[in-house]
Amino acid sequence: FIGAVICLQIKLNIQSAWMPVMVVGYTTREIMLLEFSSSIMCLILAGKVGSNIASELGTMRITQQIDALDIMGVNSANYLIMPKVLGLMTIMPILVTFSVAAGILGALATSLLGTTTVHELIIGFRYEFTPWFFLCGIIKAIVYAFIITSVASYKGYTVKGGSVEVGKASTDAVVTSSILILFADIFLTKLLT
Repeated sequence: FIGAVICLQIKLNIQSAWMPVMVVGYTTREIMLLEFSSSIMCLILAGKVGSNIASELGTMRITQQIDALDIMGVNSANYLIMPKVLGLMTIMPILVTFSVAAGILGALATSLLGTTTVHELIIGFRYEFTPWFFLCGIIKAIVYAFIITSVASYKGYTVKGGSVEVGKASTDAVVTSSILILFADIFLTKLLT
């Protein structure tokens, strides 16, 4: 849907006889690759995955399951947190690739509304494609995955109290990781492009 909205907004706001026909497809591709596929998707995942991790670890903490692991000699932080961090950092490039593809398909779907033609969009999608921009999105998403899992794990792992505190930790994890993702986006964009 984001690809379709970008395509519609660009067509409506940049429509001019002076603009080449490929501008809509080109701009949609650049926005999807550089920003929206990684950032928007990770903000959504911060809400779902981050709150899940924080509440799971928080519940384990208040029910003393983490203490039981520590008593048995298991490094509980390594055992419980590292697989989550590595798992999300591993799957994130695949999710970004699907997100870019879905955004491009969404933009192509706008041709059914008569906004532009498929041929014009494809010309724009192919115009001066820079593979580095795709890799920038992948790198950003991997950093964001680390932020999501590490913040959520910290918030859940350090919960003290009862079930109310688990809910607060879950909310704090989502808010903190979302703010850090947006903050990191500024520096990564400047650094990578």
